[in-house]
Amino acid sequence: MAYDYDLFVIGAGSGGVRASRIAAGHGARVGICEDFRVGGTCVIRGCVPKKLLVYGSKFAHEFEDAAAYGWTLAPPTHSWATLRDNVAKEVDRLNGVYIRLLEGAGVKLHMGRGRLMDRHTIAIGEETVTAEKILIATGGAPVVPEIRGREFAITSNEAFHLPELPKRITVVGGGYIAVEFAGIFNGLGAHVDLVLRRDRVLRGFDEECRTAVHESLKESGIKMRTEMQIDCIEATNGKAPFTVHTQLGGMFETDLVMYATGRAPNTSGIGLEKVGVQLDKAGAIAVDEWSKTTVDNIWAVGDVTDRINLTPVALMEGHCFADTEFGKKPRKADHRDVPSAVFCQPELANVGLTEEEARMRLGELKVFTSAFRPMKYTVSSRQQRTFMKLIVDAATDKVVGVHMVGDDAAELIQGLAVAVKAGATKAQFDATVGIHPTAGEEFVTMRTARVEPAPRQKAAE
Repeated sequence: MAYDYDLFVIGAGSGGVRASRIAAGHGARVGICEDFRVGGTCVIRGCVPKKLLVYGSKFAHEFEDAAAYGWTLAPPTHSWATLRDNVAKEVDRLNGVYIRLLEGAGVKLHMGRGRLMDRHTIAIGEETVTAEKILIATGGAPVVPEIRGREFAITSNEAFHLPELPKRITVVGGGYIAVEFAGIFNGLGAHVDLVLRRDRVLRGFDEECRTAVHESLKESGIKMRTEMQIDCIEATNGKAPFTVHTQLGGMFETDLVMYATGRAPNTSGIGLEKVGVQLDKAGAIAVDEWSKTTVDNIWAVGDVTDRINLTPVALMEGHCFADTEFGKKPRKADHRDVPSAVFCQPELANVGLTEEEARMRLGELKVFTSAFRPMKYTVSSRQQRTFMKLIVDAATDKVVGVHMVGDDAAELIQGLAVAVKAGATKAQFDATVGIHPTAGEEFVTMRTARVEPAPRQKAAE
């Protein structure tokens, strides 16, 4: 059978765009569809606009520090509308860049929601196309729990477009999106309540780093409402102020409630069940190590597979798929030692194993830590501190985990990720000359391992 395309991609986010461009570069006839804007979560409503907001929110602290360095400033004021609109302009620009990238690669863009009609047929609106191979890259979306008054809450999707910045904002959640937006709103001058079910933020990250971030958020003025769940949200005449009721009977007022309690793969309404593409227990598309689904000619990459939900991982998965299927260069995506960052304030970044994971997998470790006030703040007297951690496999001397909480953590960890990926040893870290004075030199000057607790003695039988 002659198909319209060799490959058709459903979803023009990071993974889908990368896969389509690489496949086209290998000579494939490629089509792609998108029902909103090209660029996906990261470009349109995630990483890029969020980090621009982080930059904007940090200036409040910079102005405070400047006084200690001799700068005299009039009390600064902030325009939320200016920041919001300038961020939106950059998103518009990037949307255009992505469209031009597809055009330049020879990929045909179809605007509309793609739905599988059978294993080789895709409907986009009233249009129907066929393809020999299909890639699903529909990403994920934020989820708001089914509580009374949920219609009064927003998610990160809407946070970028607020008509004005409320004075009191409640962020619900303890993950990276929640702590990032808590820092943004706090830096822009709002009173922020952070509501989380557990005792600390960022479950799944290194325990000491979690604690460092949690304490920093508290010291910055964010009210940490730990071990709390929201029962309902009430509003007078359907608008702010809102009364938030907790499950233990407490209540407090706020002007905005933003939920950041999780994201779910975008799998509904695209015909997966019609063609036999199976989902895993978490509701994500089940794939093998080659990103292939349970249907032979259909693959999936990115957040819709819920493996590691990071933009660079989606790019890697999409690139590997295209090289394997169209470039005669079979290769699997390598999900080991993927670096990541949380753009909270201060930043957290890491690569490799947490101490807890390393103890379970490797046994005996050498752990090196450093905590200090950055030089910049010794003059301004800001109390923010930096925490660094190296985790070393005692048997091989390999550095298996690098963690940092502090300014520019993501930039530093990106470079160290190369060392971890290459299997660098602690001896090689020690042999590296530091750049002085920098925070980064601490990673190559940690000489004394933390004293490990004595192993527990088994009780006599």
